Amino acid sequence: MQFHDRRHAGRELAARLRIQQEKGTLAHPVVLALPRGGVVVAREIADALEAPLDVLVARTIGAPSGETVGVGALTGEDPPLLDTDALDRLGISEGALADVVARERAEARRREELYRQGRPAPDLRDHTAIVVDDGLAAGATARAVLRRVRRQSPERVVLAVPVCSPEAAGLLRGEADELLCLYRPGTFLAVSQWYERFDQVTDEEVLRALREG
Repeated sequence: MQFHDRRHAGRELAARLRIQQEKGTLAHPVVLALPRGGVVVAREIADALEAPLDVLVARTIGAPSGETVGVGALTGEDPPLLDTDALDRLGISEGALADVVARERAEARRREELYRQGRPAPDLRDHTAIVVDDGLAAGATARAVLRRVRRQSPERVVLAVPVCSPEAAGLLRGEADELLCLYRPGTFLAVSQWYERFDQVTDEEVLRALREG
């Protein structure tokens, strides 16, 4: 299975979610996208469900000696979620991550301010929060976002993605009330391999998608 682009993937997810909405299982939906690529997918879902669209930014925490190695994730407001097994394996203490955590937290806050353009974050109480990304490889950033969403006491939490790795599905089991993943390939190298077009999404495209509603 391969999607043409993120909008195609969003329409496929929207069709599945629309069925649930018609059955009454998606009460008062609010769509929350992980920028940047998740916003393009989420725009299609928000339009189909006639729901508001907002963003939640999460950042990967990289090892100080080589930040391409992820050891956790965070949002702008919550404590970091760290992979303690990875830290032990790499011989890194939590204290050694202080500078990385501070930098990534500042960047998460900056991006949310940029994308929201002064709008307040949505109130999720008594709503169904639908968290959307363009795919899940490791799942660490999605887990950080789901933990943040849970703290806002929504009625229900749905994680909706076009494709996910078996590892990510296992990690996120129990973090949401429902994981809607259209395709779970047994062999997973990168999210991009499941798209014909997987262009880099710019901040301008994110802002445009958020304004479209």
